[in-house]
Amino acid sequence: MKPVSEIYGQLAGPARKVVITMHQKPDADAMGSSLGLANFLIQFGHQVTVISPTNWARWLNWMPGCDAVLNYEAEKEKASAALDEAEWLFCLDFNIFYRTKTMADHLKAMNCVKVLIDHHQEPDAPSFDYGVSDTRKSSTCEMVFDLITASGHGDKITLQVAECLYAGVVTDTGSFRFASVTEGVHRMVADLKAKGLDHATVHDNLFNNFLENRLRFIGHVLLHRMEIFYEFNTALIAITKADLLRYQVKTGDTDGLVNFPQSIQGIKLVALVIDRDEERKWSFRSKGDFDCNTFARKYFNGGGHYNAAGGHSKESLNDTVGRFKEVMRENYDLLQ
Repeated sequence: MKPVSEIYGQLAGPARKVVITMHQKPDADAMGSSLGLANFLIQFGHQVTVISPTNWARWLNWMPGCDAVLNYEAEKEKASAALDEAEWLFCLDFNIFYRTKTMADHLKAMNCVKVLIDHHQEPDAPSFDYGVSDTRKSSTCEMVFDLITASGHGDKITLQVAECLYAGVVTDTGSFRFASVTEGVHRMVADLKAKGLDHATVHDNLFNNFLENRLRFIGHVLLHRMEIFYEFNTALIAITKADLLRYQVKTGDTDGLVNFPQSIQGIKLVALVIDRDEERKWSFRSKGDFDCNTFARKYFNGGGHYNAAGGHSKESLNDTVGRFKEVMRENYDLLQ
């Protein structure tokens, strides 16, 4: 794919039909970068449609423009029509089409300009005409900010754009505590603040916007579903379908759970598996030199970042947990 900088001169027009999409079950970075870019592009007269492959967490609904986002699974006819008419397709916060679930085949078949903006490892570069893939970046929202400013349109960062981009940065950096935070991230936030960003309100919308059942669910999980293997410096959380039903868990309610065991002294790897309808979903977090991306790709059909990755399994919950314990022992030396 060619450098994304080659389209900078076309951002201001002529007006085009643009679709922006993200990975399934989008988080704040996926939704924030998509809506931040959308709110930027519409200022030039582009006809912009944002499509999520699936539903999303209700605590993202406050984002400017979220009420117009199409859910591909629920609004397939309308979303497909937008895809068929698109002249530009922006793919944000994912780098291979299968991460868009049932949208993947449609995206592959599209005959339009495809642009990638992402920070995950091992992008499927041949599938895109233009793009930027930079694993050093804290978030896709930071990369959208870079695109806007590097293209000479920093004046187009409205309050709506700023709120969306800040949301993705603050969540993907763990509230600025991860190693991916650079001086550039703080300069970005300073710039957004100078443009009127009320960061406290965004924080409230992201972190203080849940129902009581989620807190009780987290308590149940930490008390009854967490195992600690000190010999392997590893924590494992396995959530059953019964847990999800008992606490009426919705999309987004499990976000952040994988981070809790990282506060335990000596823990190097945390694994979270959730028993979903069609498959078992894995999340991995690590400290230091344990490579989650390689681990997830090798054993659990996944990938992501060095210290944060995901995967999936078609095995039963018991079988995939058993598999994890086997490979945990296989990686004993790396976990010391």
